[in-house]
Amino acid sequence: MLQNAVLIIIVLVVAGGIVATIAYHIVRFMRGSIKLSMPRTAFNPGDSIVGSFDLHTKKTIQGNKLIVSLIGTQVTKTYEDGKTRTRSHEIYRDEFLVEGPNTYAAGTAARYNFEMPTPNTQSPEFMNSTIGQALTTAFRLLNDRSTHLKWKLEARLDAQGVDLATSQSISLNIR
Repeated sequence: MLQNAVLIIIVLVVAGGIVATIAYHIVRFMRGSIKLSMPRTAFNPGDSIVGSFDLHTKKTIQGNKLIVSLIGTQVTKTYEDGKTRTRSHEIYRDEFLVEGPNTYAAGTAARYNFEMPTPNTQSPEFMNSTIGQALTTAFRLLNDRSTHLKWKLEARLDAQGVDLATSQSISLNIR
């Protein structure tokens, strides 16, 4: 009897999580969308990432900021007792402010261009920075085949309520 009650609670919690996730995506879809465009997705140290994104709103949105971010995530896989465990840890984030606080009217359709540099890992200033030291530590860990870096570029309208965002995986040759 107690096992059945626990099983029912677990099923309800999982179902509630699924319903909440679906509701979040529906609300996000009903607010609008962002579409990211980049002519290339592979870069070397110090290259500029150039691209644009289209913002479309379906409802009026009070935006806090419109940003493009370069994000580096260290992903580590471990194997214990026949199980694979994956952990992710953000080790790099550089944000480019496209626009500050703004109200976007329903039906807004706008294109924004951006250009932001990739980390120049060869410059002494970068290597002495906190971020450079974190990346150096991550590179040491990368010698272990179970750890790698994933990079993405994200365009986000940080807004009251649900944000609008999209991202694109990119490759950085920063070793």
